[in-house]
Amino acid sequence: MSSYNLLMLPGDGIGPEVVNEVERVIDWFNKNTDSKFEIEKDLVGGSAYDAHGAAISDAAMDLAHKSDAVIFGAVGGPKWDNVPFEVRPEAGLLRLRKELDLFANLRPAICYKALADASSLKRELVEGLDILILRELTGGVYFGEPKEITDLPDGQQKAVDTQIYTTSEVQRIARVAFELAKTRKGKVTSTEKRNVMISGVFWNKVVSEVHKNEYPDMELEHILADACAMQLVRKPKQFDLIVADNLFGDILSDEAAMLTGSMGMLPSASLGAVNETTGKRNAMYEPVHGSAPDIAGQGISNPIAEIASFAMALRYSFNLTEEAKLIEDSISAALDTGIRTPDIMQDGMKKVGTHQITDVIISEMNSRS
Repeated sequence: MSSYNLLMLPGDGIGPEVVNEVERVIDWFNKNTDSKFEIEKDLVGGSAYDAHGAAISDAAMDLAHKSDAVIFGAVGGPKWDNVPFEVRPEAGLLRLRKELDLFANLRPAICYKALADASSLKRELVEGLDILILRELTGGVYFGEPKEITDLPDGQQKAVDTQIYTTSEVQRIARVAFELAKTRKGKVTSTEKRNVMISGVFWNKVVSEVHKNEYPDMELEHILADACAMQLVRKPKQFDLIVADNLFGDILSDEAAMLTGSMGMLPSASLGAVNETTGKRNAMYEPVHGSAPDIAGQGISNPIAEIASFAMALRYSFNLTEEAKLIEDSISAALDTGIRTPDIMQDGMKKVGTHQITDVIISEMNSRS
């Protein structure tokens, strides 16, 4: 019997609703398998600000460091629009990423056959789509200093964000890309803006060197970030694994998410380096979607991205690949029955709520176990 410690940070808006559905899936594993998951919970985002005056408390960060994996909901909402910038709800997410050194963000964009017509693109462009976007998560313009607004002598103001990457930061995300590509089609697409940004020139150079020196048998192509965005909506299945910096990875992964029909369908994993002594890595798993405060409390949010994020935890943190596949296959089978939450509703389908779609997923898990 294996036991694992999970920290759950539900957050704001629909975050607690979708995390509650993951708890139901975890309870199924605790009752039906030899893998046991112990859960601790704490606050993050706006709820943490209301309680502690900070987007995440030091005590919650301590729990995150001690956990085997963090299951994250979503943060933010209009209620906290006017709080100080440094304690805004999103600051809790950024602190988790930075202090846990979660430098590799895996965002799969998979179009289930049952949802191909829900995409804004034609079915033939997205049916069978399976792209993995790898986003560098702890460097770049989101964390670079200086980051400030300053007053100028003529009465104007000047805003500055700083894009910074070091050789080692680019090398390690490139290595993750090539290692992941080994498990896929052996092709990596690296994207940046080397035509106008010196950091893009640097990114291109370092990724190319890692490829030449360490992974010469893999396929590597380079593409400008704006061209990549265009090609994602023109011919998305030409890509398999895209690696990008923090800013472009954020934008491109959200674009890719919409190819699948709904932001509510896409999970993600944020991984740190493997500790050579313990064999453990810090990791956090979260849906790509936001807190959707406009539908919070109505019982209509889509929990699939959160449940699929837990499946990624099983795969990447605990090496429980068969268990991860059980969840993923059950999600696909549940969609094949014709049930839909409002965000993925189609003509002729049956509209259900958050709890009901999880009922069917768990039923499918029962039938496959």
